Amino acid sequence: METQRASLSLGRWSLWLLLLGLVLPSASAQGYIYRRAVLRAVDQFNEQSSEANLYRLLELDPPPEQDVEDRGARKPASFRVKETVCPRTSQQSPEQCDFKENGLVKQCVGTVTLYQSRGDSDITCNDIQSVLLPHIGRRIRDRIKSIGQKIKNFFKG
Repeated sequence: METQRASLSLGRWSLWLLLLGLVLPSASAQGYIYRRAVLRAVDQFNEQSSEANLYRLLELDPPPEQDVEDRGARKPASFRVKETVCPRTSQQSPEQCDFKENGLVKQCVGTVTLYQSRGDSDITCNDIQSVLLPHIGRRIRDRIKSIGQKIKNFFKG
């Protein structure tokens, strides 16, 4: 009886491992396809850019949920690129270029098409500093107003 239970338990574990093995490669393949689409978008950004140097993928946000049925649909993408030491006019791939020390970092958002060999993306990239500074400035301004109000209340009281 104990041997029969152990055999059933082993059978269940084998089934779970088989199912897990079927799911993981698919998720890994989808992540790879998303990364390739983003790299095409970076290439497209470099082609259209008027910047002096090439930009290279620095950080990639997690891929969106993917609808297997609609392989040609645009998918949201979010990533960061950083300036490299390679001039934009060079024929090098950005992946072969070192990041420039203190190079500009840009936040890129938009859409990419996953299953196309040529880049079909609509991406906008902005300097990280221009994205962060208004937010930081607003926090400082609000903090100064708060301190000013406390001082005013102190002298009234």
